[in-house]
Amino acid sequence: MKSYEDFEKVAGKAPSEVVEFIDEAIKQFKSTRDFQNALVGAQYYDKHNTTIERYQKFLYTVTGNKIPDRISADYRLKTLFFRRLVIQQVQYVLGNGANFQSDNTKAALGKDFDFQLQKAAKRAMAEGVSFGFWNLDHLEVFGYADTPNEPGFCPLYSDETAELKAGIRYWFKKVNNKDVLRATLYEADGYTDYRKVGLEDGEEVTPKRAYIIREKRTNVGVEDISEENYGALPIFPLYINDSHESELVGIRESIDCYDFIKSGMANEIDDTSGIYWLLKNTGGMDDRDLAQFVQRMKQVKASVVDGDAGVDIEAKTIDIPVEARRAMLELLRADIYEDFQALDVKSLSAAQKTTQEIQAAYQAQDNKCADFEYYIIEFIQKILNLAGIDDVPSFVWNRVVNEAEQTSTLLMAANYLTDDVIIKHLPFLTPEEAEQVIAERGEQDYSQFHSEEEPREDVEIESQEQIEE
Repeated sequence: MKSYEDFEKVAGKAPSEVVEFIDEAIKQFKSTRDFQNALVGAQYYDKHNTTIERYQKFLYTVTGNKIPDRISADYRLKTLFFRRLVIQQVQYVLGNGANFQSDNTKAALGKDFDFQLQKAAKRAMAEGVSFGFWNLDHLEVFGYADTPNEPGFCPLYSDETAELKAGIRYWFKKVNNKDVLRATLYEADGYTDYRKVGLEDGEEVTPKRAYIIREKRTNVGVEDISEENYGALPIFPLYINDSHESELVGIRESIDCYDFIKSGMANEIDDTSGIYWLLKNTGGMDDRDLAQFVQRMKQVKASVVDGDAGVDIEAKTIDIPVEARRAMLELLRADIYEDFQALDVKSLSAAQKTTQEIQAAYQAQDNKCADFEYYIIEFIQKILNLAGIDDVPSFVWNRVVNEAEQTSTLLMAANYLTDDVIIKHLPFLTPEEAEQVIAERGEQDYSQFHSEEEPREDVEIESQEQIEE
């Protein structure tokens, strides 16, 4: 895979040479194991189980030849385990958004910062890593692998420090039956757009621009334009585990097995249709005759036989063995949730659970999400440092709780807590609702204080006037 030092050898040369390097860097990048894992992870998250989608059933002739099976049922059922688990973990930690010590921080990070943060986390879980681009006053997210809906991002790391020094955001499309490559090269001192059409030489579409462009305007128009850079590449990788791999790695085989068993059971039910026909004393019928008989039974639902000739028709039903498959499906489901360290809500739905039981059920997910949260905090901190903001992010996790029990425990300790602490820990209030309640209570207390004091001041003034008189 190409490194930043490889890029430095062509930096400043003709655009065709730079595009040639970009094209080769992307090809090497897409041949790596990390990219392949990222691509499969993105496909599974996008609801495409590629293993079962590409599966082909075959029949074998008496001579051993293998031919595609075009006759029997071919259901390819997909269970969206991976998408469900990714969304569950991301929303568990980031569902309430990031909180900061200063009220101005959120506004400085852009209106859609929480949404972009969730997007970065989802793509990092699916693909192993995602990249955040701080674009002056808002965050943009680059995925790792290119998909039909998103461009890819080929990182250029330093061989000496392993630091991300530059990157190529690329996408391919067909135009007039020609392959077109569009790429944006991001460097510390700006970014440049390139294009290559078919076998033609690559060209520079837009010259290098700085990341910060400021315009000085007057009544006449734009008087001056100045360009600035950050001094470092404003793109940061977001990892969500210490192996830097897609979260699909390790559970993909279990998901595939689950889908194959479920699809196989559906195919068997369809193929047998629950009934088959046993024809007695009909040895003279060939395959064509049997096929016509079955077709007639489907259409007319009746058949005439000659009883004197000993011909008889008997319907037989088939019992599909489901218990072993059902047990295997339950075992696979449990293994998938356990290996992913996620909470299966079915374990909490049997009966009302106490707070201790709920906490015990969440323990594995809490352990994993605590690790996940540190990576998120590190990612946000890099953005804050680049933007010149001095603050620390924190999160309020979304979890199922026994609200009545927690509220009762909180009120029992009310004498030892302030009103603000009690309100913030009420389980049925979101962090935003708690802050709103605290603010409203503060306004009410202020109004009550002044409504009580102001009349007394009026009386004193009136009394003073009476004394002077």
